[in-house]
Amino acid sequence: MPEAPLETTGNGVRPTGEGWYVLNVRDAPWFTSELDTYARLEPEEPRFDMLGIGIGVLQPGRSGGMYHGEDAQEDFLVLCGECLLIVEGEERRLKAWDFVHCPPWTEHIFVGVGDEPCVVLGVGARRQGRGILYPRNETALRHGAGVEETTSDPREAYARFGEDQPVSPEEAFPL
Repeated sequence: MPEAPLETTGNGVRPTGEGWYVLNVRDAPWFTSELDTYARLEPEEPRFDMLGIGIGVLQPGRSGGMYHGEDAQEDFLVLCGECLLIVEGEERRLKAWDFVHCPPWTEHIFVGVGDEPCVVLGVGARRQGRGILYPRNETALRHGAGVEETTSDPREAYARFGEDQPVSPEEAFPL
């Protein structure tokens, strides 16, 4: 297997093809939104076809997305800081080194808590024709991480939020 070439962009370094590579997270392209800040660790095209992986930075009071369940397994590791996990409508407070396993269709979302940003590593199986559901959930709505009406369309779930914007790695990475 050949090494994938790396390309320097306006906001970081990214792989540009298939193959193995080494990429320091501080050098990866970072993006920010009204919800969180995150790093892209895989090429834009072609994306990994078996596994999705990412690092998200949650500010206190902000979620990493909308409460949802999907047809693929997802796992998460809190690397630093604290967050609130809303899982199956219940709240669980998490701290650094807490690991969360979500079998397919487990409803979940994370919300930053505490005084510092929370960094979460997320890994999930990828499937073609991936199914997702954003159910209405009162607990998630109380934390600004839920939808008013159940939908399976990500565009509907995130309609009230603007486009993600590139941010420099220095601005994005809290450590």
